[in-house]
Amino acid sequence: MEERQALMAFAALSQETRLRIVRLLVTAGPDGMAAGAIAEATGVSASNVSFHLKELTQAGLAAAKREARSIYYTADYSALSGLIAFLMRDCCAGHPEICIPAATQSCCGLEAKELPRA
Repeated sequence: MEERQALMAFAALSQETRLRIVRLLVTAGPDGMAAGAIAEATGVSASNVSFHLKELTQAGLAAAKREARSIYYTADYSALSGLIAFLMRDCCAGHPEICIPAATQSCCGLEAKELPRA
């Protein structure tokens, strides 16, 4: 991920509702959620959630797909991984032992060493 992309992603995530939406979409998994369900889950009006989803999509953190009359949104896991990699790229200034705590944070109850490789 380039710096410009990271800045767009951080700008999108710096708003409380958008951060909640991204976390909700990550939890929803690859099937995503309908826009109406996102609005209901976040307690935000449909028009307001639509605005936030547009911002997240433009920042590359979410993707939209139409199914019949509904639009489903999913987290862009590749972009989120890229954002984390961007933050960690220069980690520890050549001292990898400093990064071990960050690299071993658990995800879904699994330690980093147990996570499947992409």
